[in-house]
This record gives sequence, structure tokens and C-alpha cells, in this order.
Amino acid sequence: MPDIVRRRLVAGLAATAAAPVTAGPAAAQSATEIRTPDLRTLHAQAKLPETSMTTLFKIVTVKDEIVIGLSDAELDALGGRDAGTVARALKARGELTAWQYAVRKAATGELEQAPRQKVGLLAHESLRVEPYPTPLAVRAHE
Repeated sequence: MPDIVRRRLVAGLAATAAAPVTAGPAAAQSATEIRTPDLRTLHAQAKLPETSMTTLFKIVTVKDEIVIGLSDAELDALGGRDAGTVARALKARGELTAWQYAVRKAATGELEQAPRQKVGLLAHESLRVEPYPTPLAVRAHE
């Protein structure tokens, strides 16, 4: 940045900082008079859609591991909502189809767990099913 531009920028900032601050009627309110809406009011105003939850599980085999997601309806069809239920269903059926999940960037730029592709799981003696907690938002699959 040229020196003349830098000097004018610093002079403008100094003039702005030295300018007197005038208090309007809004500044006269005390901190106790300002009301903030409670969380229930904000949720009611937002009218968030009711969506079914997707639960993530890590499938660990001798060769690799993947993360799958099952909706509440899919878990209810299996007979429960924990990793043991998924493992028992996989062993009893011999196979299970589920959505593989992976981390991606959402449209907002935030990271999220999102469905990647549908995969078929085959039962195996050394297969392990674990719950997969994540701090990221989980996108529901179709």
C-alpha cells in the first residue's frame, strides 16, 4: 500500500475515533429493559420441519471400516435402535442394504455427514457394528 494511502487511512481512523458519540433514545434503555426471546419462542418462529433422525453406525471388518446411516423407520423395522440390533439383523438376514455416509461441505460451508452411496453389507464372523457419534450435522437420506 503506498504511503500516502496509508497516512490518509490512519488519519481517517483517528478522526473517527475522536468524534463524539451521541446517544439516541435507544441508548437510553438500560440493559435490564432489553428483552431477549426464549429458545421456545425462537423455535416456534422458525417453524423447523419435523424430520426423522438418522443414526450412524461404524461397520468394522478385517479389511476396512465404513460409516452407515439408518433412519428411525429402518431401525424400527429391524427391531431396535442400537448397534446390537443392527448386528443381529445382519447375522439373521445374512445381508443388509444401507446408505454409506461421508463428511462433506454443506451449501453453507459447514461440514456435515451426508449419504454417499447405497451399499450392501454381507454378514461375516469378524464383522463388528459400533455406534458412531459425530459432532457434525447428519443429513437424512431418502
